[in-house]
Amino acid sequence: VSRELGVTEKKLQEINNHTSSSVFSPEEKSVLRYADAMTSTPTEVPNEIFQPLCKYFDDSQIVELTSAIAWENYRARFDHALGVESQEFSDGAFCPLPVTNYKLDDN
Repeated sequence: VSRELGVTEKKLQEINNHTSSSVFSPEEKSVLRYADAMTSTPTEVPNEIFQPLCKYFDDSQIVELTSAIAWENYRARFDHALGVESQEFSDGAFCPLPVTNYKLDDN
């Protein structure tokens, strides 16, 4: 899905190093840090992670982003709990994180 939305192979390869990678914009890094915080257990989203989102997104966009991340976390945990195996749709993919509805810029 990410490739279809224009995310480059380099970004997919660097996703796990997003905090130090130069391929992601500050906006993208803020989203990825937020997704990491929402995905951790227990879920902790400190102000220093949430506030940068406010520079790039309005309230409704943050709600939509939060919903997309939460939905993907729900799906991942639901599937894991029921032992749902991969259907191998992502063979050759580099990104182990859930895909959101947020389109990453190619910068």
